[in-house]
Parts: sequence; C-alpha cells; structure tokens
Amino acid sequence: MSSSESGAPQGIAFTLDGVDELGFARILNDLMHDAAFGRPLQVQAQEPRTGQPARLTLVFLPEHRQTAVDAMQRLKTILLRHQVQVDSIHVPGER
Repeated sequence: MSSSESGAPQGIAFTLDGVDELGFARILNDLMHDAAFGRPLQVQAQEPRTGQPARLTLVFLPEHRQTAVDAMQRLKTILLRHQVQVDSIHVPGER
C-alpha cells in the first residue's frame, strides 16, 4: 500500500537555492499572512545554512491534494515576487 492509499501526509517540497536568511524570512512572512497556506495545509520550513539551500514543504493529506497544488501555484507567485529561483520542486505522485 502506498502512502497516498494509506492516507499518510504527503509533501510538495521546494528547494530554494541562493536565498539568504533575510530573504527567507520575508518569504515566510508572506506565506504566514496568505490564506492559501492555512489549514488543512502545513508549511514546514528549513532556513538556509552554509552549504545547504533553504527548503519549504507544503504538507497535506491525500484528500487535500488539490488545495496543496493550488497553494503550490501561489507559492511560485510569491517566490517570483521575491526574485527567487526555485532549484527544484518535488510533487508526490508526479515525475
């Protein structure tokens, strides 16, 4: 049984290369004030560290997949506003 069949949480993971701490804090501020990222979604954040890019993950249950995909599109818009290049995005179930 796959995690999507079991109802286990899934995540859309963004790797943000070249974002400094201040830029990351500004992005997080925008996320926390945007209704697109509220419940039932959860945002997990890892700030940039030496040699490691910043990461954002939108965590959701399988039944909230469309909400998460919509939020992913909103996040892309926010990142563009901050002139951030997304190094990679991993969406469960897509290749």
